[in-house]
Amino acid sequence: MQGKTRLFARALESMVLSSALILTAGCCRNDNPFEELNRQAAEEYLEPVRPGYEGRNPFWNGFATKFIYAPAFGFGTVDGAEKYRFTIEYMGTEMVESPRYRLRVQSEDPEPRWILGEGAPTGESWTFFADTPEASLSPVWNDIPVGKVRLTVEGTDAAGNVLGIAGKREFLRDFPFQGPYNGNVRPYMESARMAALYIHELPAFQHWLTSTKPDMSYRLNTYACKIIGSTIQLECLIARILPGHRDEALQIARNAAVFLMDMSRPADAPLAFFPPTYYSNLISSSREENQGKTMTMEACFAGNGFLDLYDLTGEEKYLAQAAAIADTYVRLQGEDGSMPIKVDYITGEPVNGCKAMLTPVMEYFRRLSGQYGMDRFKEPLARAEKWMEDVAMASFDMTAQFEDMTVLNQKPYQNLTECASAPYASYLLHYGNRDGEALEDAIDLVRFSEDQFVCWDVLPNPDGIRTMSTPTVYEQYGYRMPIDHSSAVMALAFMDLYEATGDRLALEKARALTDNLTIVQNALDGQIPTSLDLRDGFKNASRGFWTNCTMASIKALMKLAEITGEE
Repeated sequence: MQGKTRLFARALESMVLSSALILTAGCCRNDNPFEELNRQAAEEYLEPVRPGYEGRNPFWNGFATKFIYAPAFGFGTVDGAEKYRFTIEYMGTEMVESPRYRLRVQSEDPEPRWILGEGAPTGESWTFFADTPEASLSPVWNDIPVGKVRLTVEGTDAAGNVLGIAGKREFLRDFPFQGPYNGNVRPYMESARMAALYIHELPAFQHWLTSTKPDMSYRLNTYACKIIGSTIQLECLIARILPGHRDEALQIARNAAVFLMDMSRPADAPLAFFPPTYYSNLISSSREENQGKTMTMEACFAGNGFLDLYDLTGEEKYLAQAAAIADTYVRLQGEDGSMPIKVDYITGEPVNGCKAMLTPVMEYFRRLSGQYGMDRFKEPLARAEKWMEDVAMASFDMTAQFEDMTVLNQKPYQNLTECASAPYASYLLHYGNRDGEALEDAIDLVRFSEDQFVCWDVLPNPDGIRTMSTPTVYEQYGYRMPIDHSSAVMALAFMDLYEATGDRLALEKARALTDNLTIVQNALDGQIPTSLDLRDGFKNASRGFWTNCTMASIKALMKLAEITGEE
């Protein structure tokens, strides 16, 4: 079924279910609607995500290690083969005795339904034949329980004799969505306010009240654009939603803005008005490959902070600074609409040929043109959108662009991330044609993000302990850590999909991820930790937060509060 038809069929079914779902906050919900939602999820997981055999993009999953959706791989053909035998061998796992960990699907049922099973013994296998080695594993996918598996694809002659091996892979057949999950433990807006105030009240942030220099005891201030730009955005948000703290919040935001403006490149520089990605010599700022360099998309954090300050104060200097940053982006943009992922901070020369994922700057251009009437950014916006459509979607290489991870010597698809794919999906759902290809692309991006990075549950370690607070979301291939920011942007994409289509399953997926943010939040001080992994005492004592990550979590909490009509 093509994506467009699939979507509207799903939306129609969701409308039927809508009256049965309880939208009030809290953990006490009727379980019955989830029987249908879980069956919907099981059926959707049989359709591979943007498989290479369709011809729209290459096979993107060469570095993937886990799948929720039935995968298909770009294996080569075997000379003389008439058929291909697919054998998936179960390699075992450390499952605990809990029904949720032993969910199976009755493959003989024409419409798969989730039932309780005993799991599979190590060595059990599933076999089917296909005409091509690139076929998906959908014929047996819902028969395979969660665990490590080994796939072997062999070419055979007409009599079934093996002529050669087309390919092999080992990976995790990961947990599907299986609601209901734990509900939120406090109202979403209350959780958002607590998280914002936690940061606001910390000494390192109160420091901004009397200083225009960062307190480097909060070491993440070394990532100036991202962290200090997010600080401005956070304090502007506090000024709007917590009026009792407005004066302090504005003073903090103003002084943080002074720092970024003072540190920015001069007007005649190639990167005019760009604040630095790296400041001081802490953490990743000390690495040789980062010294004197900057990540191009991170100036958007500062620019949006300046715009937020302008909205609150009406002071033209902030609007002018934000527009000047955008003008530099226009000069950086290639004729094809692309921009380099990382450049020399002095010369503006790219460090390599790797291109940036442009969603942050597209959002930035759109804000300047739409909210402030700066029409000069409409044409660069259109070129950026075209590059994302023609190149990023065509390759389906949603590459990571983090300042604390290398972008050097990377192969295509080596470091994919939902932090590129999920926000791009949200962008298309907000601004693309909801009846056309943009909608199908957005659906594929959401499905890819879930498939590769969402952990609806996690296998326990040998002690019988799950090592992550689930449901949660990995950040990237190169840093397989569950991160609150990743949960937030994934939840926002699911919410955007729900608003565009009425898909109740998307809403419940968003709710499950967002509810978990209220669970991991410290009930006594409001901190939402950035990493959601289980740590021993020593490592847990150093667990902290990134301001931009908390800001993303706050946005997800606030949006879900709005969708559910929370008072």
